[in-house]
Parts: sequence; C-alpha cells; structure tokens
Amino acid sequence: MEVPLPPRLLDGATGTNLMRVGMPISACPEQWILEHPGVLLELQRAYIEAGAQVLYAPTFTANRAMLSRFGKDDEVDALNAKLVALTKAAAEASGVLVAGDIAPTNLAIEPFGETPFLELVNIYSEQAFALKNAGVDLIVCETMISMTGMRAAVLGARQTGLPLYVTMSMNEEGETLDGSNMLSCMIAAQSLGVKAFGINCTGRFDKLTEQIERLIPYAQVPLIAKPSLGEPDAHGEYPMTPEEFAAAMKQVLDAGASMVGGCCGATPAHIAALRLMVESYDFAGRKLPQPNPEDIIACSYDETFFLTEDLEFSEPLSCEVDMTEDILEAEDEGWDAVLVEVPTPDDAYHFAQNAHMTDLPVAFLSDNESALEMALIYYPGRAIVCSSMTDLEREVLEKICEGYGALLF
Repeated sequence: MEVPLPPRLLDGATGTNLMRVGMPISACPEQWILEHPGVLLELQRAYIEAGAQVLYAPTFTANRAMLSRFGKDDEVDALNAKLVALTKAAAEASGVLVAGDIAPTNLAIEPFGETPFLELVNIYSEQAFALKNAGVDLIVCETMISMTGMRAAVLGARQTGLPLYVTMSMNEEGETLDGSNMLSCMIAAQSLGVKAFGINCTGRFDKLTEQIERLIPYAQVPLIAKPSLGEPDAHGEYPMTPEEFAAAMKQVLDAGASMVGGCCGATPAHIAALRLMVESYDFAGRKLPQPNPEDIIACSYDETFFLTEDLEFSEPLSCEVDMTEDILEAEDEGWDAVLVEVPTPDDAYHFAQNAHMTDLPVAFLSDNESALEMALIYYPGRAIVCSSMTDLEREVLEKICEGYGALLF
C-alpha cells in the first residue's frame, strides 16, 4: 500500500490498554496477545472507529534481545508475522496503514556496555525484515532512548526499503536517557532518510510543545507528537479526559506537529476526541518557520553545530585505542572541527569508542572507501567528510555522504 505523507492521526496506547483488561506486567506481551487475540482486535478496531489512520502492530518488544528474556529469541520471524497478521485483520478493508513497531532492546552499547554497535544494527535489521515479510506498510522506530540506539534502528530498518518514522522519548530537559538532545537526533535521523520524526511517551505537554517549537525551524520532515497522558495515579489510571487531551494537543499542533496520536494511557476515546480537533484544525493557516536551505548543520549526540563553508580543521588525528589526550589538545587549539584520519575499518572502530569525548564537529579523512563508510556508520551524529586531502574521487565521496547523511567539505 502506498503510504501518504503525512497521515494526520496515529493510534493510541496498546500496552496500558491491554494491562487494563488483564495482561500481567510480567507477561511476555507477544505470547499474551497471541493467547488473547480478541482483546487486541477489539482495541485496534476501536482505534479505527475513532479515526486512526495508522495502527501500530504490537511488535514493540519483538526483537531478539527482548524476547530472550522469555526464551523466545529464536521466534523473531514467527512472532512478528503472527502479531502483524492480527493487526492486518483488524485493519482489513479500512484503508488504515499497518506500521511495524520497533523499540529499544535494553542492551548497553559500546563503549559504555558490552554490545557492539553492529550487533545492535543486526538485531534491528532482523526484526525489520520480519515485519516487511509480514506485510507492514511502514516501520516506526519508537520510544528510542539514545542517539546510538536510534541510529542503529534506522540503519537496520532502512535496509528493508520501507518508509521509516522515528520518535524519541525525552525527559523534562528535552534529552534522552543518555543525554542526546532532540534537535541533534532529528538532524541525524532526517539526514539518514526517515520520513517523519518526533517525540512519544513524554507526559509533559508544555515540554513537548517547547521541543516541537525548537525542532520546527530545522525540520525537513513532518513532526510527530504521540505523548502519554501524564502520570498514572495509585491505581494505574490516567486522569486526563479525552477532551483535556485534545485541547492540550491543539497547542502541540500550533507549535508545528503534523502527525499526532497517543501513548501510555491513551484510549480509543482519546483518539476520537483528537480526531474531532484535528478535523477542524486549520493546518493551512499555520504560520510556521521554514527550514533555511542555506543551513549547514552537523551534530554529535548532545550538540548541534551550525557551520559555515570556510571551516578550519585541526591537524589530522590518528586513531588509537585511547584518544583522550589528542582530542582534548585539538579542541584546546580552537579549531572549527576535529579532523580524524581513518585509514582502515579498525581505525573507524577505535575512534567510535572515543567519539563521545569530542565537543566539536567531527570530520573524517580517508583514502579507504570501506574505512570511511564504517566511520560514518559508527559516528553518533551527523559527521563531515573532508574532500581536500583524499585520493578518493569526489563522486565516491558524494555517494558515501548521501548514504549516511554526512556533509562533504
């Protein structure tokens, strides 16, 4: 099915609604849903009746790492296929899109954990192809909690060729669990080719509105807002009424969001109220700032850099297991960007273990096509590629930069 962009109305919560009708918090959600298929079908058909244009298949934790908690890590293909089939049955003949839902693995990634970055990419790729084979229309990488995890999900899932949406989870300061900021995450995600970007799960509507306002001047893709309904009470209930939810979401639309839905606590009644508001909302009359085509923006996981065309690079740094002293020295010298020479893929890996220490934009220099590609795969942000001191043809550099969203200087 061709995916129109943007579908305005997404669905609401799955997990909190299933727990409300009996799913234990300790259960394997995939197994519980398959043992109680009527519960999911009733919920998702209610979302369609409420006006949702996209249903998220209940595959949130159906990746190898999360399934291993229940001894089901060898059932990725089978479980994703069965869960998508349920959602497709709910959506049958409605014209509603079915999204495969990909989410964090809870693995700690190098250099702060033991899981290699490429292993995480493979985990996401495995689930993404299972979702594609099951027949989803698009893939949503949602509730992402780090720049590294988001990039791994995108690099894994985009191999399917399906449209990708990305939404991040943030705290009140507008940062993810690892300190990644929303603007950097958006710059990196849209440079990798995602079709929409946004925020989900946060329950502070004032903070959500602030972040959408911060993102919209630089957004080259539609912005998604899919918040939770605040904090639940002692009984696990969310006190925000459908009408209150719709009113709060109007402010989010005013800030620049184009695609809206609900996360934790949101029921079909909340989506129905949201639909009524969206149907009467004057999208054409909004006066929003537009991206400046002359902006040249790089980013690390926690910093966003607005560049000029006359960057001054540091002397090339050699990649070592420990680059702390070299990086600090280069930054103290006042250069515009740290230039990192990557002769081999191993050098790209070594720099990746040190990249979190840089407070400046990172530029890569290499005569080795594979090494340069690996450096861009690993880097947790949007990097620069130096074209003035390499033997690689400009056409080759342009292709690599296009593939990984890098800036060619």
